[in-house]
Amino acid sequence: MKVSAQEEYGLRCLLQLARLGAGEALTLGQIAEREGISQANAGKVLWLLNKARLVNSTRGTKGGYQLSRPAAEIRLSEIIKVLDEGEVDGHCKTYPGVLDSCVHTGDCGIRSVIVNVHEAVERALSAITLAQLIGDERTVDTTLHQIRGLRPSTVTAEGAQ
Repeated sequence: MKVSAQEEYGLRCLLQLARLGAGEALTLGQIAEREGISQANAGKVLWLLNKARLVNSTRGTKGGYQLSRPAAEIRLSEIIKVLDEGEVDGHCKTYPGVLDSCVHTGDCGIRSVIVNVHEAVERALSAITLAQLIGDERTVDTTLHQIRGLRPSTVTAEGAQ
C-alpha cells in the first residue's frame, strides 16, 4: 500500500491537533511550520478535513484549528477515506493500457486481489484511532502490537527496517 503525500500531511496535521489541550487551537501557519510543509498543502488537507467534520476552524485573532471530537473517537479509516485520492472502484479505469477501458473489465482475477487487499487495509485502519498515534515511535509501535491482526514491525531507533 502506498500512502500519498496528501494522506501523510493530513495525518501529520491531525496529530498536531490531537496533542493540544482542551480549548487550544493552532493556526494554519503554526501547523505548517511545525510539520515543515507549505501553508498551501496544509490548507488543502485541513480544508478537506474541515469539510468532512474531522476538524473545526475558527476565524479571527483567537482562531485556528481544533479536532471536532476527541482523538480517541477518530479512526484512521475515516481520515484516509477523506484524504484518499484514488478509490478501488477506479483502479480498473486507471490502467486500461492503450484502450479506453481494460480488456478484462468483465472478468478479472486481479480485481479480486486488489479489493481484498483494500478490505484488509480498511479493517486494520478501522482498529486504530488518532489517539493511539500520539507519542514517540516506540510507544506507538507497542500500542499497535496490541491491536489484533497487526504484527510487530522491524523499525529501529534510526527508522530503518
